[in-house]
Amino acid sequence: MSKQKQQPISPLKNFFAGGFGGVCLVAAGHPLDTIKVRLQTQPKPKPGERLIYAGTIDCFKKTLAKEGFKGLYKGMAAPIIGVTPMFAVCFFGFGMGKKLQQKTPDDILTYPQLFAAGMLSGVFTTAIMAPGERIKCLLQIQATTGEVKYTGPMDCVKQLYKQSGIRGLYKGTALTLMRDVPASGMYFTSYEWLKNVLTPAGKSHSELSIPSVLFAGGMAGIFNWAVAIPADVLKSRFQTAPDGKYPNGFRDVLRELVREEGVGSLYKGFNAVMLRAFPANAACFLGFEMAMKFLNWLAPDL
Repeated sequence: MSKQKQQPISPLKNFFAGGFGGVCLVAAGHPLDTIKVRLQTQPKPKPGERLIYAGTIDCFKKTLAKEGFKGLYKGMAAPIIGVTPMFAVCFFGFGMGKKLQQKTPDDILTYPQLFAAGMLSGVFTTAIMAPGERIKCLLQIQATTGEVKYTGPMDCVKQLYKQSGIRGLYKGTALTLMRDVPASGMYFTSYEWLKNVLTPAGKSHSELSIPSVLFAGGMAGIFNWAVAIPADVLKSRFQTAPDGKYPNGFRDVLRELVREEGVGSLYKGFNAVMLRAFPANAACFLGFEMAMKFLNWLAPDL
């Protein structure tokens, strides 16, 4: 089997290509993210009343009817501003993690090494991710509760900072780490594994067809979320709760959820997440691979 010499890992190229992948991901996935957060945080109905949204399709229909197509793209400025650097840092972290484990530039990494590199990228992204996620969740739920507390992302930052300083912005960081570190390991490992499976014998990864890249990226998103959903549900609850509601952090959220709604509630919004995960991450990895090809052509030695 003739193996082509692999392109040396460049964390810097990963950074720019990852940022472009992030923009592609937001554009493809934001409508379902709005639905996911609305389903996860809708209030428990009073006796005799029904849930605001019966499920994913119902939430989609009601949002469209009430707020039009724009309603599905509510709060998208924050993720575009946050996601572009976040994915840039995420792919940079993965590139660094891979580079640190290589003894020579031609070393092929094992799957456990790829998993470790992926986990490192999860630590990198949490620093940017936690405040952005908190702001996004607060803006997305105020449309459901009907109480307009924040006029937009910057107003939300100002009010949170005034209320409880930098800690207010970073509420839910431990949960974001619990969600993103193992999930990022899974994300990158499953993508690399599927790329290996889909690459025909004697060919290199760079020759993968667009449908193959889309499939590998979409499936990586699904593997990532299968690991991340329980921590994500807890995080959405914790970050949108009034101050002081959960003094012991995520343990209190977990206890309350399981007691009131059973273990199944940890997989709330599962359909919306999985529906979004495939196209969003397929778009992300396709954007990443195309940007990488362009950068390798532009600056082959960087």
